[in-house]
Amino acid sequence: METNVNKVVLKEWFDRVDSDKTGNITAPQLKIAFAVGNLDFPLSIVQQMIRMYDFDKNGTMSFDEFIQLNQFLLKAQQVFADFESICLLSINMYPSTITQDTITQERKGSLGACFHVPVDISSYDKLLCFTTTHLGSKNQHLYHQANITYLSGGRGFLVLDDVYEGLVKMGFSLDSPAFYTVCESFDTKKNGRLKLDDFISLCIFVQSAQNLFNSFDTSKQGRVTLDLNQFIYCTANCRI
Repeated sequence: METNVNKVVLKEWFDRVDSDKTGNITAPQLKIAFAVGNLDFPLSIVQQMIRMYDFDKNGTMSFDEFIQLNQFLLKAQQVFADFESICLLSINMYPSTITQDTITQERKGSLGACFHVPVDISSYDKLLCFTTTHLGSKNQHLYHQANITYLSGGRGFLVLDDVYEGLVKMGFSLDSPAFYTVCESFDTKKNGRLKLDDFISLCIFVQSAQNLFNSFDTSKQGRVTLDLNQFIYCTANCRI
């Protein structure tokens, strides 16, 4: 039922974008629609999106093709959200001589010190690592128990370590030269931070490159040999 409802919503959105009612949307139409949702993609990236799912090779996107693109975009958006989290740690620290019962009774009193620590933490493992490093090992004499709560928020960008982990979660495994080169291409402000539209653009490029590579890797050995004409064909199809 939920899938059918989602399709109805997507169809309504698609029909609004299809302003000339041809049953297909063009790259300029799709770019404008993304901009309304605060996603500023270069036209070349939107064209790449269409090429990725243009199964009938007519240069536009049908509704069925759009559904496939939407699934990819939702996955990339979720991965971005998973890795952009900011946590605000609220830590209550008590002298080690205070008992648990006293802590419970006097939690809001003056026995302990309460402070807030803003820190980038994108997973529970990182949270545990932070508390162990900054509380457990250095401050054991200061507290009986550290009560930690945290609120997740969004910082609006990914740093390069996050981008790498995000690509892995998307199913891509790049070596260091390939990873840093492609990140540099999509890091428009050259500050080591990728916004959502930058990250999606990067994922679109890598997915397109992988699709094209796989079309030449007929033996599925992870290696291809290209002559000059084939190389030009590949670079033209992966242009950004």
